Amino acid sequence: MDLNWLRDFECLARTKNFTRAADERNITQSAFSRRIKALESWVGMPLVNRATYPVELTASGMQFLPVAQAASTQLAEARQNLRDVDRGDRRFIRFSVLHTISVNYLASRIEEVQDVIPDLRTRVVSDSLSTCCDLLVEGAVDILVCYAHPTVSPLIDERAFERKDLIVDRLIPVASTRHAGANGWTLTSSTGPTIPYLAYEPSSFLGMVVDQTIDGKSMNTEVIYVDALVEAIKRRLLAGRGFAWMPKTAIAAELEAGLVTPIGDESWIADLTISAFANTDGFDDTARQVWDLL
Repeated sequence: MDLNWLRDFECLARTKNFTRAADERNITQSAFSRRIKALESWVGMPLVNRATYPVELTASGMQFLPVAQAASTQLAEARQNLRDVDRGDRRFIRFSVLHTISVNYLASRIEEVQDVIPDLRTRVVSDSLSTCCDLLVEGAVDILVCYAHPTVSPLIDERAFERKDLIVDRLIPVASTRHAGANGWTLTSSTGPTIPYLAYEPSSFLGMVVDQTIDGKSMNTEVIYVDALVEAIKRRLLAGRGFAWMPKTAIAAELEAGLVTPIGDESWIADLTISAFANTDGFDDTARQVWDLL
C-alpha cells in the first residue's frame, strides 16, 4: 500500500475526472491511472466506474472512500503530533530522499555536516519520488534530495522552492566483469549473444531517463527483470544475471574493485544531478546552516 494511492483516490472522488485529478496530483494521467488500478488491486475490488462521465465511484468505492479519508487524516494528525513533540529545544532536520541516494550519498554527507554541527539531529525518510515530493509540498520535511534530469519533468513546482544542485552522478550501463567478458556483452554491437537486461520500472524516474538515453538506439538485449529499486537490481547485476544502468554512486566501490564494468560507450551514459529542494523562507538557524553546508 502506498499512501499516495489513497490521496489519488480521494482526489479522483472529488474531481470525478482522471485528467483533472492527475493535474492536481502533478503526475501524468497514465501514471495516475496505474496508481488507481494498483489501489483497486490492493483492495481486490473495482472502486471506479470508468464507463460513466463524469467518473463515478462503484458501490465498493463509495464504501472505501471514508476509510481512505480517515486513514489519510489520522496519519497526517499522528505525524504532526509527533513533530510537535519532537521539536523541543533542538528539533530534527527532516529529509525526504530516494532510497539509493540515501544509501550511497546522503548518509555520508550528513556525517560531514555533523562534523561542523556536532549536536545536529536529522531524520531521513527514504521512499519513492512521488512520496518524497509530497512530503516536501505538505511541509512534512525540510529538505527533499532527489535526482534531476533535463528530459524528465519534475513532480513538484520548482518555482515554489529553492533548488541547490549538489553533485553530478552518472547513469552507466554495467555488468559483472566476469560475466560480461565470458559472454561478450557489449551494447556497441548488434551481433553476438542477446544480453539479459535488468530494467527499471518504465514509470520510475530512472526508467524514464534510461528510455531517453536509449532514444531509439538498437539494442541486442532482452528484458528479464523489472524493478523500481536500484539496490534490488544491483544484487542481480553482481550475481551475473544481466546488465543494468546503475548510478555511479551506487557502484563506485564495485567499479574500483573491478567487479563490474561498463558495456557501452559515452553515448549510452546519462548525467544526473543530485539536487536538493526546500522552502528556505521557513528555516530556523540550524536548518539554514544545514542547507548552506550541503
